[in-house]
Amino acid sequence: MNAHLPAIDAPVSVLTLARGRATHLHNVVLGLTRQTRQPQELIIGVMQDEPYSNLPETSFPIRQVMIDGTALPLARARNRVAEDAAGEVLIFLDVDCIPAPRLVADYTAQMAEADGLFMGEVMYLPAGAATEGWDYDRFHQVAVRHSDRQGPPEEARRACHDYRCFWSLNFAMSRASWDRVGGFDPRFEGYGGEDTDFGRTISEIGMPIWWMRGAKVFHQYHDHCMPPIHHVASVIRNSELFASKWGHRTMEHWLHAFRMMGLIENCRTGLRILREPDDADFALCRQAEDMPYAATGRVIRILEDRQRAKAGLAPSDASMVERLETMHREQEDLLSPVHGATGVAAE
Repeated sequence: MNAHLPAIDAPVSVLTLARGRATHLHNVVLGLTRQTRQPQELIIGVMQDEPYSNLPETSFPIRQVMIDGTALPLARARNRVAEDAAGEVLIFLDVDCIPAPRLVADYTAQMAEADGLFMGEVMYLPAGAATEGWDYDRFHQVAVRHSDRQGPPEEARRACHDYRCFWSLNFAMSRASWDRVGGFDPRFEGYGGEDTDFGRTISEIGMPIWWMRGAKVFHQYHDHCMPPIHHVASVIRNSELFASKWGHRTMEHWLHAFRMMGLIENCRTGLRILREPDDADFALCRQAEDMPYAATGRVIRILEDRQRAKAGLAPSDASMVERLETMHREQEDLLSPVHGATGVAAE
């Protein structure tokens, strides 16, 4: 075994961030108590005024670290909980992700064999599935995979060669790997971009990113929008910050949807907000209770058909491959400002 890899029985810290979502957090803690291998600790980065109370009893300590700031300081908060962690293995879970019983054991087994960042499986639960008295057998019966995201590999792990696929919902790293990367860039505030920036940093230093079979979580339903039209300003800000570091913008999928909705435009001086989202925009993008997850691709397809109808054209009969090729060409236009265009970028 590589001397730099954590031993299979190395101490494990599970890390999560929370603002509101008390019921979701309760279920995450309950899921950790049902692990085949218990973690050494749970650290909660609390992004609200008061710590959480009435959490389930555990055999491991729970520490709550208060994170200041009114904007969503996700990058800074992840750095803080990682700094405070005592474990040699760091497992990051979003507060809406209930860990399956073998999550800790699956991560430690793979991390004893290879270096890098590991991404476990994510399954989506419908509304009402994670109520009191939930059980894993029922979760397996009703949970579904996200149609726009990579499924687990057939083998135990497979290299991911596109850093843009990194998603902080459910991932793990050794302490040594985390320290080598240096954490998330705390300049990313609000929603969007910090994950892609972190993945890009990992790619640049040559550290592997792995898809894993196992280390599964069950994502709890909550009402939200995708694309995240409730976070247009921070998406634009963070996309421009990413461009200042790496020479091009990111989150172009979301930016493409925003532009199709008439929320933004691409100018010579940068991205410009044209208007605030209205009720119709939220109705289009909001996840309904009969949808286990929200998907930007679904919204883009609806917008494409609306544009064709407005132009007096029938719905497109192009294949999905053709539609994706067209969409990717249009998204590439958003990776940098439009040369020669006029306009003033929004603050």
